[in-house]
Amino acid sequence: MILHIANLDKFIPPFIKFVNENFDGKGHLFCVLGNNKKYPIPQQNNLKISKPTLIGAVRHYARVFRDIQRAEKVILHGLFDVRLIILLSLMPWVLKKCYWVIWGGDLYFYQKPKLRKRDKLKEALRAFVIRRMGYLVTYIPGDVALAREWYGAKGEYKECIMYLSNIVDEKFIANESERKELANEAINIIVGNSADPSNNHIETLTKLANYKDDDIRLLVPLSYGDKEYAQKVISYGTNEFGDKFHYLTDFMPLDDYHQILCSADIAIFNHKRQQAMGNTINLLGMGKTVYIRKGVSQVEFLESLGIKIRKLDDFDLICLPPESKKNNQKIVQQFFSEKQLRRHWTNIFEG
Repeated sequence: MILHIANLDKFIPPFIKFVNENFDGKGHLFCVLGNNKKYPIPQQNNLKISKPTLIGAVRHYARVFRDIQRAEKVILHGLFDVRLIILLSLMPWVLKKCYWVIWGGDLYFYQKPKLRKRDKLKEALRAFVIRRMGYLVTYIPGDVALAREWYGAKGEYKECIMYLSNIVDEKFIANESERKELANEAINIIVGNSADPSNNHIETLTKLANYKDDDIRLLVPLSYGDKEYAQKVISYGTNEFGDKFHYLTDFMPLDDYHQILCSADIAIFNHKRQQAMGNTINLLGMGKTVYIRKGVSQVEFLESLGIKIRKLDDFDLICLPPESKKNNQKIVQQFFSEKQLRRHWTNIFEG
């Protein structure tokens, strides 16, 4: 049996469906903790989902404690849950068969200040667990290098594009190729991907204020994250850009969100760490110009594939030339495909 342990997130329901449709579901068990109303998952034989209540959590961790010892392989979807980290630290002998699917924030927690004793203890336990983790699952080699540098991780690197959110939908690529560029059309700019302060929206909007008299239209996704922070961004953006500033605060179906991405010309991701890769991949696959801050791990990775991106430090409201856009689309279609996703997970499940 292959055991999957996850806190319920938007990536998990499509992943469970993907595994059950492409592999023998009888060989997989999904132990999930979370609110099934927010991210619905149909009930199925290989899914054990617990509500995030006291009783539900006790049931979840008891099941994990039992099944993690029985499993042949253990897939850890993110390493955010401190209770799971404590449980793993008490069973170090199981870590050699654990595959840590690195989400980003669970790695870059290293950079956050640890002012409280419990934060320092949590970090010590994380280091203990990560150092002994058998396998590191990601498609960004720079994140593996950081896990080794920061935590002394010794696990084997397993390349995997991880989730369906990193797959480019070909119907949006086709739409982009048919889209007519009008000389008098406003330049549509996506700013960030969430209401997480790590997006550094105010810094980005301050930079864009130099172009507020140009024919631009800003769209800022703020549908999840810190609501108080989102209001600050909305207030600043509205005051600075007026009716050129638009924002999203409600969740929407993935296809609807992709339609919005498809309407963009430029996207700006001002994160200081690896983040928003699903958005970045889809935008590049749609032929968009993506600006990213220098020095983050995905820059080196994307450029190693031959993808052209632009650095935020050199922002000038200029899109990539058509030949670069087409080359980006070709590379992304080849690397970030469902076929590639199946191949990567086959190597992990059957390797």
